[in-house]
Amino acid sequence: MANYSIKFLEHKNRLANFNKLDKTLQDFIEQKAFEYRLSFQDLKALVDIAIDLNMWQEGSLADIWEDRGSRKETIKALKSKYEEIKLKPKSYSSFRAIKGTKKFKIEERERDTLGFGQCPVASEKTRCCNLLTLDAVESCGFDCSYCSIQSFYNEGKVVFDTNFKERLKALKLDKNRYYHIGTGQSSDSLMWGNRGGVLEALFEFARENSNVILELKTKSDNIDYLLKNDIPKNVITTWSLNPQTIIDSEEHFTASLEKRIESARAIANKGNLVGFHFHPIIVYENYLSEYREIIERLLKLFTPQEVAMVSMGTLTFIKPVIKKLRDRNFATKILQMPFENASGKLSYPIELKKEMFSSIYNMFKPWQKEVYFYLCMEEHSLWRDIFGYEYESNSEMEEDMISSYLEKIRLIDS
Repeated sequence: MANYSIKFLEHKNRLANFNKLDKTLQDFIEQKAFEYRLSFQDLKALVDIAIDLNMWQEGSLADIWEDRGSRKETIKALKSKYEEIKLKPKSYSSFRAIKGTKKFKIEERERDTLGFGQCPVASEKTRCCNLLTLDAVESCGFDCSYCSIQSFYNEGKVVFDTNFKERLKALKLDKNRYYHIGTGQSSDSLMWGNRGGVLEALFEFARENSNVILELKTKSDNIDYLLKNDIPKNVITTWSLNPQTIIDSEEHFTASLEKRIESARAIANKGNLVGFHFHPIIVYENYLSEYREIIERLLKLFTPQEVAMVSMGTLTFIKPVIKKLRDRNFATKILQMPFENASGKLSYPIELKKEMFSSIYNMFKPWQKEVYFYLCMEEHSLWRDIFGYEYESNSEMEEDMISSYLEKIRLIDS
């Protein structure tokens, strides 16, 4: 007993999330650890399961524990019950989101370099549009459960580059090629409005570089600056859309679905192109019926001539992001989903992806010949299953996408 007491203490000290469990559950795990002489890996599995069940609001580890006599059979039975809960269609009907309060510190400082480069998740393993990203702001004040930004930047700190305008003006681009540049990868493109002169600098950059297609991607309704100023025609404003169920439960502090659509309509009314990202599509009870309601609304409110693109994508994680979510131990059902290897990352099984993407694409049938549709960072083979064709390379996709956008820009500019 004494030897295991020392070993258990060592195990517990290595498990940072153990102390995030309530005291009753800590005592329960400790009791079972001594009863079955649980290894470090056993204890890590128990803590992860306990954290997940708490986050998902699916009961407690103690609720699904069943003593089977031996350590091996008991742990096996526990993991089996956990998997049943994980794989069942998740429901938000009784889920209670706990948003907390917005807590972030604004920091203004001069960066060493302009944050300009390849999309941070670009890969040859999946079909990618070769988007270039411009970090106008670092980190985001929204708090979407699934967001990976929290893995790249310090939580609670939002950084503005005091020299952004000057560095952007000094950026040298090849006048003989076209560029698709997005500002929505390191932060929300519109949440901050023109704070720090960011939008003013971006609009000036777009006007001076007609070979640039600048995309502002957002979950915000903060469009005041856009409404009060001329938007260059080569600026496309795009909204990430999800059912209000997901917005309420997982996209904390973002604008409502209604506000996002109203904002897109207001920008289209000014004669500028808009776009819509169904990314991430999240599977839960009756999810397709709720996505259908959004799409029917878009088809009614917008013409295909006003819409540059519709993208589709879904939840895809790297292990550090999953660890970060568990470390936060907050209310979310995001990780309550089946995981399969997806080009070195973790995502939904391929057959489920085929169902979600083909269903949503088919809902957009009236736009299919006039709007550019694409899958964001998905396996090459899915393109043929969903669209009936696939690109040979990322460069081919990039060229086709830019060509489609340019044609739309010329039409609205004529």
